[in-house]
Amino acid sequence: MKILFLDWKSIGNEDIVAAFDSLKAEGRSIELIMYPFDNHIDNGDKAFEESFTRDLQKESPSFVMSFNYHPLVSMVCNKMGIKYVSWVYDNPAVRLYSYTLINPCNYVFLFDSQQYEVFASQGIKTVHYLPLAAATTRYDKITITEEARNKWGGQVSFVGSMYSDEHSYYDQIEDKLSDYAKGYLRGLMTTQMEIDGLNIIEKSLSGPVMKEMVDALGLKPSFDGVETFEYLYANYVINRKITAIERSEILAMIGQRHPVNLYTGEKNYESQGVNVRGKVDYYNEMPYVFKCSDINLNITLRSIQRGIPLRAMDVLGCGGFLLTNYQEDMTQFFTPGEDFVFYESRADLMDKIDYYLEHDDERRAIAEHGHDKVRAGHTYEQRVREILDIVDEK
Repeated sequence: MKILFLDWKSIGNEDIVAAFDSLKAEGRSIELIMYPFDNHIDNGDKAFEESFTRDLQKESPSFVMSFNYHPLVSMVCNKMGIKYVSWVYDNPAVRLYSYTLINPCNYVFLFDSQQYEVFASQGIKTVHYLPLAAATTRYDKITITEEARNKWGGQVSFVGSMYSDEHSYYDQIEDKLSDYAKGYLRGLMTTQMEIDGLNIIEKSLSGPVMKEMVDALGLKPSFDGVETFEYLYANYVINRKITAIERSEILAMIGQRHPVNLYTGEKNYESQGVNVRGKVDYYNEMPYVFKCSDINLNITLRSIQRGIPLRAMDVLGCGGFLLTNYQEDMTQFFTPGEDFVFYESRADLMDKIDYYLEHDDERRAIAEHGHDKVRAGHTYEQRVREILDIVDEK
């Protein structure tokens, strides 16, 4: 089996390569070709289309594989009669709305069950539900020294974007909106922040307000896609702004009572009790944060409606204690109170932080149980086997 893997700076590259190596060590015949790839290519890039066609003719792989879905890759693979496997870890993922999604060459694996149902409910057979994974084999090899604990340890930690820099489309357009539109959107965002497990934004954007946002920002559906204006503005504008507000307010609230370590690349956030420590490297530093922190927070990007965020899976895989907002897919695979803990409100969040900081043994037992469950069924090796089983059966 020859697999041509699109090599761009995606999270998980090293771990999926290691997973294929592990399967080879078990006796499976696998040849993995790392193919340099620019994930920002335009869907109409003729030069790439021609060069990629030539390279596929030369290599003749069993299938092409990538993290996230790339319509132009699908188009070439479909023309060549070669299977294309993509594992999507982003939501929103606007390229999924390309007409190429229905190409019979596709095997598109989506980590958010809501995202999967959007396409599967339309009769699209090329999509599959597959949660993300954690590199427990790599994480378990990490030794935590006293020096590492002093550097990375803390009571409460959060690793992630604050969506306050270049990501904030809403901040770019707010001053251009009418008082009515601003009031409507603020009310909508406030309402959504009171709800976990259901996202009401996309269905709540009205015509006049939508028109004002489009006129102010200019973001429009792509020429080869079927995404709606409502999808684009709900997920790339409003849900990101809600996430920015939630993360900022929650961390500030915790910081009033307990010290918080915030690891983010953004430099314009500050709040009493919150120690902004800069961005951490995913492979070489992040595992130390998760292993050394008493409590690891997950505050999910609002466009991920049900799925298990990669952050949450990594915390569990590192053996860290995970305290997260409610995500429906979590409860399909993990048991609250045994593998992780979720909060139902901000008051509940504070109560649980207080409780678990005072109950070390209980907190460590939950972290260990969550780690063991990930190691037993949610590793990259396990996910690669699941992917190959589906691809091989057709």
